[in-house]
Amino acid sequence: MLPLQHTRRWLAASVLMLVFVLIAAMMPAVWFFDSKVAALSWFENVDKWLHGITFMVLAAWFTGMYRRHSYWRIALGLLAFGLMIEVCQRMVSYRSADFYDLMADAGGIIAGLLIGIAGLGGWCMRLENRLVARARRD
Repeated sequence: MLPLQHTRRWLAASVLMLVFVLIAAMMPAVWFFDSKVAALSWFENVDKWLHGITFMVLAAWFTGMYRRHSYWRIALGLLAFGLMIEVCQRMVSYRSADFYDLMADAGGIIAGLLIGIAGLGGWCMRLENRLVARARRD
């Protein structure tokens, strides 16, 4: 992990994000695809896109807190989290597990890690440094 000044806060925010994603994944699909979002119903495989985008954001988030040599751990951890979601969805009657959801998760993880490698990685430390510099000016 990067030497962050507010490590516990970053980790708490990370846990909250993961809990939110798990809760959203376990909600009945009807709650998401009712008349309020009927505009998305025409979009084929919207579920797969949502999986990919969600895991891309999660991967980009975690690249902000960890060094590049640890990105493989981010990938494995998020892939395990995606697998856990699919197992949990299989255990309830109103959701279904789908191998292609896991593949969409993997695609999102790869995209998020590439975004981190391209320059977003370490963003937490840069943000903390910017906030400290701003506080010193004021």
